[in-house]
Amino acid sequence: MLCPRRCGADRKNGKTGICRETEELRAARAALHMWEEPCISGREGSGTVFFTGCNLRCVYCQNFALSRSQTGKKITEERLAELFLKLQEKKANNINLVTPAHFLPQIRKSLKLAKRQGLHIPVVYNSSGYECVESLKELEGLADVYLPDFKYWSGEIAGRYSGAEDYPDIAMAAIEEMVRQRGKPEFDSRGIMTEGVIVRHLLLPGQVSEAKRIVRYLYETYGDRIYMSLMNQYTPLDSLDASKFPELNRRVTRKEYGKLVDYAIALGVEQAFIQEGETARESFIPSFTLKGLQTVTENEK
Repeated sequence: MLCPRRCGADRKNGKTGICRETEELRAARAALHMWEEPCISGREGSGTVFFTGCNLRCVYCQNFALSRSQTGKKITEERLAELFLKLQEKKANNINLVTPAHFLPQIRKSLKLAKRQGLHIPVVYNSSGYECVESLKELEGLADVYLPDFKYWSGEIAGRYSGAEDYPDIAMAAIEEMVRQRGKPEFDSRGIMTEGVIVRHLLLPGQVSEAKRIVRYLYETYGDRIYMSLMNQYTPLDSLDASKFPELNRRVTRKEYGKLVDYAIALGVEQAFIQEGETARESFIPSFTLKGLQTVTENEK
């Protein structure tokens, strides 16, 4: 019952639900990550933990093996706390929790344990935006930066591409709660965000109008209380069923992305990140080789 699916799976007894995960923590990578927004990664990198499983079913998923539970290593809550501290030792700018919703109770315990042991860098909650408000409230005081997606304006498109027709309403409510908690952007002397909300939108092929409506809503609702991140890095991967979704079997054109950026500028949006150059490459998608998740060895120190 942690997420909007409310599938009721008995995960404590080894059953799986929409996220395809039991109660046991699983992750596929815990390492410095250089390809987040500049105020998240900085020069040193973001201490990113990629969790296995996902409550959405995006047909174009950029992390397919991860979201479909095809890769990952079981770790204890204590081990996760150790990983947080190790990433801090490696000079990570923050702890970046990627797709964490279905493991939220375990992550809360790990964060509290790590904080008692000296974790002091910001915690980033990196989310699809498909979150329960009551679950997010459990993070108050633990999450410093919220980094949600706002994927769709249309329920019809959300249903077709992610199997979640209620996504728009759910995401709007979730972002509202995130802004309530951390709707005052703050940065350190290096320009690293220490508190705030950055809402991401990945532009999909042929969906400029959808993207414009999202940008307008966010700007008119929150103004400079949030930052936006408008992304052009969509990449059609082998996991996409091109025969069923032929419209997604291409990259976003420079013209499409330019229209979205120009629209945001015309609205008056100033607090936004945009992508320049060739970002739609598979090299921007990390390899989930369990990096950082093995037991402590000399090469991990």
